[in-house]
Amino acid sequence: VRNTETLFSLYILKTRQHSFNRIYHIEKGEIRCLNWSSFLRHPQMKYQRMLERLEKENKDLRKVVLQKDEKGIHQRKVKKSLIDMYSEVLDILSDFDSNYNTQDHLPRVVVVGDQSAGKTSVLEMIAQARIFPRGSGEMMTRSPVKVTLSEGPHHVAMFKDSSREFDLGKEEDLAALRHEIELRMRKSVKEGQTVSPETISLNVKGPGIQRMVLVDLPGVISTVTAGMASDTKETIFSISKNYMQNPNAIILCIQDGSVDAERSIVTDLVSQMDPQGKRTIFVLTKVDLAEKNLASPNRIQQIVEGKLFPMKALGYFAVVTGKGSAGESIDSIKDYEEDFFQNSRLLRDGMLKAHQVTTKNLSLAVSDCFWKMVRESVEQQADAFKASRFNLETEWKNNYPRLRELDRNELFEKAKNEILDEVISLSQVTPKHWEAILLKKLWERVSTHVIENIYLPAAQTMNSGTFNTTVDIKLKQWTDKQLPHKALEVAWETLQEEFARFMAEYKGKDQDDIFDKLKEAVKDESIKRHKWNERSMDSLRVIQHNALEDRSITDKPQWDAAIEFMEETLHARLKDTDCVINDMVGPDWKQRWLSWKNRSPEQHIRNETKNELERLLKLHEDHTAYLANDEVTTVRKNLEGRGVEVDPVLIKDTWHQLYRRHFLQKALQHCNLCRRGFYYYQRHFVDSELECNDVVLFWRIQRMLLITANTLRQQLTNTEVRRLEKNVKEVLEDFGEDTEKKAHLITGRRVQLAEDLSDGVKEKSSRYTECPCRVGLWGLQRDATESDTVLEG
Repeated sequence: VRNTETLFSLYILKTRQHSFNRIYHIEKGEIRCLNWSSFLRHPQMKYQRMLERLEKENKDLRKVVLQKDEKGIHQRKVKKSLIDMYSEVLDILSDFDSNYNTQDHLPRVVVVGDQSAGKTSVLEMIAQARIFPRGSGEMMTRSPVKVTLSEGPHHVAMFKDSSREFDLGKEEDLAALRHEIELRMRKSVKEGQTVSPETISLNVKGPGIQRMVLVDLPGVISTVTAGMASDTKETIFSISKNYMQNPNAIILCIQDGSVDAERSIVTDLVSQMDPQGKRTIFVLTKVDLAEKNLASPNRIQQIVEGKLFPMKALGYFAVVTGKGSAGESIDSIKDYEEDFFQNSRLLRDGMLKAHQVTTKNLSLAVSDCFWKMVRESVEQQADAFKASRFNLETEWKNNYPRLRELDRNELFEKAKNEILDEVISLSQVTPKHWEAILLKKLWERVSTHVIENIYLPAAQTMNSGTFNTTVDIKLKQWTDKQLPHKALEVAWETLQEEFARFMAEYKGKDQDDIFDKLKEAVKDESIKRHKWNERSMDSLRVIQHNALEDRSITDKPQWDAAIEFMEETLHARLKDTDCVINDMVGPDWKQRWLSWKNRSPEQHIRNETKNELERLLKLHEDHTAYLANDEVTTVRKNLEGRGVEVDPVLIKDTWHQLYRRHFLQKALQHCNLCRRGFYYYQRHFVDSELECNDVVLFWRIQRMLLITANTLRQQLTNTEVRRLEKNVKEVLEDFGEDTEKKAHLITGRRVQLAEDLSDGVKEKSSRYTECPCRVGLWGLQRDATESDTVLEG
């Protein structure tokens, strides 16, 4: 015996009814022969016996306390254990968008190994229950399984998304649990695939179970066999690398001891992800088969000493996970493992050390490493978050020194109040302002129809009776089909423009540009939801029809107003016609000399045609609106005589514009004559050569516009503005409940800074925003600090 570890081994072997004739202890170069009684009096053995007794008492006491907690006799201050909280954080973070990769920075134990290397059996030994489906040589683990181990009075298992508890002490519940895991795995695998990256979360509690979070991954394969998807090998590698690349993950590398070490695939993969071995624990399984089959046991010693594989590890363990029978219980496997190592010459000859064998020692070592990593990781991230907090505060002070730190919700409330103030201002618009805008826009909308489809066709008739008949028919058709629709369109557009104008004017009063996108969205959504009262159209049609039926001009001011309205309209049309003619014939001689412009060939032809048609109009001032075919032929021959080839269609087109100008000029002259025609109008133009029916028409149109504008203004102020205000409030309420909508509409570096500062210490990407569980890393750090005994346990 050369060291204390071997003394412990001898003590254990002796207590297992093994006898020794003599024990030689080498200490400080002296060899002493010890009998059994003196060996037991050795100080190291005394402490070993005391430690075993205390561990047994501690285990019994903890079981009693846990049973009391479950019955409610003793209420703990912390309702959830630290491991449960930690596992819950991992589950929540794993549900987030994978682009954040937040969960990858938190520790967990990743169990990797070649297919059928025994990694699932190792995990079952740690969990102390046969909880996973089993198969003979086929792939059983088809997706990652996250197992959260914690201590409890009863040995039970439960899925994260289910309330059912499986009693692991009952064989029927164990069978049901294995079947459920298999169903979930197959359900997570997409059609045409063999494995899935979706994680299945399972909680296992029981007395004496070491607390930790483990993830069992699909076994690494070297060859894709029949029935597997072609990318199965690459997918398994990708899943394994995704978990192992977490710098805080503990890699539990499982190696099958019964096969040649050179056939191992997983060791190369692990050495790539953790070349220094700072977070890897190596586990050699099936050591019983290895010892039986290997001619040189020294090979096992080389493996557990880290000399055979190129990979490095924190620790090396050798375990036995049963005889390979699916019906073996955990207790029988434990007994078989202990019996094997008691009789194994690997331990007896010093090839393996006592602390390197059995799954119990492995479980203790992994748990200790896991919690050490958790504490270090939490503290590191806490320090990083503190530094990030300081950076955020400094950035805010330098960039926004006079602004308060309002987060997105507070900014939304501020914008909401501003928008409601703007809507209230809309109800304070004066009736005069509404009517002026409505009158102007309504006439702009219908003026073309009035001139082109009503006035001009009627004015080209030969007598007043035909004029009035044509006007009445066309006005009736217009009122029945188009006019009410056009009027409501104008009113709706006016309401939108005024709403937008008030929001733009408010913007000039120290408004925050950060609200522009939100206000625009509220405005658009409110207008989209707003529907004009359909019943108002029928009443508006009746009002407009009655207004156009009235021909009674009561006084001279109304007559003069109608003439002024008519003159303004005709002047505007005459100006537009002159512009069209000028574009047709090109620049005149003055423009050509002063601006160095020339006529195109087509413009030259148009100009010659215009001159010829003007001579025709001078000869026949009362010409009708249309040219006869013989007149077109005459004009064409005259132009050909001057060497100008012209198409008849061009002649008619040019005539249309020239006659239009001629007619408008005559109408303006007639309008001027009608200024003194009110007296004749009162006498119904009896015994008078002057007829001013066109003035009466424009008076009817003008009066209809005034009455329509007044009616629309009443609808706006009495109904529609209030309905729009209600829509705005509803939109704001909907936006306020939609977190994604607010995040889309209220953006910018200032918002992000305020969000990070108001929500506490966060990463700059706001990874924990809207997290349903506000535990976070701060909570873990706090509980870890306040519950040192939990960590130590």
